[in-house]
Amino acid sequence: MCAHILKLRTICYLEKEGICVQTQITNVIDSIDPKNIRIKDIAKKAGVSEGTVDRVLHNRGKVSVKSTEKVRRVLKEINYTPNLIARTLGVNRNYRLVALTPDPNLDPFWQQSFEGIKAGEAQLVQFGIHFNVEYSFYDPTKKETFQKAALEIFHSHPDGVLVAPLFYYASIPFFKELAEAKIPFILFNTHILEAKALSFIGQDLFKSGNLAAELVSIGQPANSTFAVVHINEDLPNSVHLVEKEKGFRDYFVSPGNSHTIKTYVLNNTDIESFQESVTKIFNDTFLAGIFITTSKAYLIAPIVKKINPTIRIVGYDLIKENMDCLNQGSIHFLINQNPMRQAKLGIQALANHLLFKKRIPSLHLFPLEIITPQNVSTYLSHEGNLTGITV
Repeated sequence: MCAHILKLRTICYLEKEGICVQTQITNVIDSIDPKNIRIKDIAKKAGVSEGTVDRVLHNRGKVSVKSTEKVRRVLKEINYTPNLIARTLGVNRNYRLVALTPDPNLDPFWQQSFEGIKAGEAQLVQFGIHFNVEYSFYDPTKKETFQKAALEIFHSHPDGVLVAPLFYYASIPFFKELAEAKIPFILFNTHILEAKALSFIGQDLFKSGNLAAELVSIGQPANSTFAVVHINEDLPNSVHLVEKEKGFRDYFVSPGNSHTIKTYVLNNTDIESFQESVTKIFNDTFLAGIFITTSKAYLIAPIVKKINPTIRIVGYDLIKENMDCLNQGSIHFLINQNPMRQAKLGIQALANHLLFKKRIPSLHLFPLEIITPQNVSTYLSHEGNLTGITV
């Protein structure tokens, strides 16, 4: 291509430490054709060695200030962006990533995560970055399905793994094996500190429980009774729910506080039995509020509303059934965990680490978003909404 100016108004998503940053740019292409650019082309134009260019691109090794400036000047002249970087590196290797998550067909929450992984993969392809992303699903109520899937993944020797680890004790041996094999892995949704993962993407679950306690107790009289409800969970194995309950209870630990907190673990495998249990519990117990620790608040809210519509209910996540209850007034607050964005950033962070050797933050904590009947429609229609849900 002869030297001339091509004005390209494009939206590029620059991955900086696993964070998508949107910016509009105008590209001015110099004498190097960006479609065929190679490290040796940059080296020749900058008057440095190919090794120097490689070290500057990957931010590794020692490079003099003068040489670094030469390389950066050329990169700036040719508008060296991530999609061009992928071509420049000339990577012929086909990286294989595996996403290990609960089965999206069993829970709409995990369907959103699945959509997030696909969206992240599609964006990488748009940049010219090709990864082979495979999916491995397990039943979120059966730890043996997680163990089986984890074992198969480890023996398949992937280049990287994205994991939503709901079972604490079943996860630890898997993470130890990945670490020993030097297979990078990123956690989302559930933070297991002992895993020593490359990164965790999600919310501070303890503070999330704190927030739920604040929402459920605002304006409530002294000596109120609140319930923490876990549905379909193996509680000793579910560190993410334990952390939420710890945060909830911690909020009420103060001198003079006389609120009562009760915990219930319910199973809805038999719908009729489940409804009878819910009715009996909340008929016999005077409650000011209920905190449901998962995305299944919709299973309880309509029953409780018939028993006592004044009981305040706080749950999680913008799935259709929860939003219907929110709009009907049986759920008062939802804390949005944004599973789609968690999974999307997770797969992109792995790609950044493997291809560009980027440093990934060990913690990428999402804000605690409070959704109410008053703001749910505007939240979903806002251009900044990254949930993947539409009104």
